[in-house]
Amino acid sequence: MKKIFVVAVLLGAILLQFCSPSNKIAKAPPAPPKFTYEANVKALVAAKCAPCHIPPQGNKEPLNTFAGAVKNIDQMLRRTQLNPGERGFMPQRNPKLSEADIHVLAQWKADGLLEK
Repeated sequence: MKKIFVVAVLLGAILLQFCSPSNKIAKAPPAPPKFTYEANVKALVAAKCAPCHIPPQGNKEPLNTFAGAVKNIDQMLRRTQLNPGERGFMPQRNPKLSEADIHVLAQWKADGLLEK
């Protein structure tokens, strides 16, 4: 009887080992950082929208500030997705923005138009 009890306890201990929580449980990957004006959009505007939208040389709607970019994000997205030659296409003096550049603007809007 004592042997049966010892065997049962050992089997129970082995089985319980597989029932306990493990550190090997897969964790969800961290959420990617959100796009912000300072980190993602400001340099894009400086590189692709100058000099037309950068005061004092530019005489168009200024986009070199957070407030200016937020105010005009819908137009920025619409006009940068047009093709050269289409009315309203931007940027006029630079080649069409890449899909990656347009993605930056779209993701910034989707993330809530954060400043920093």
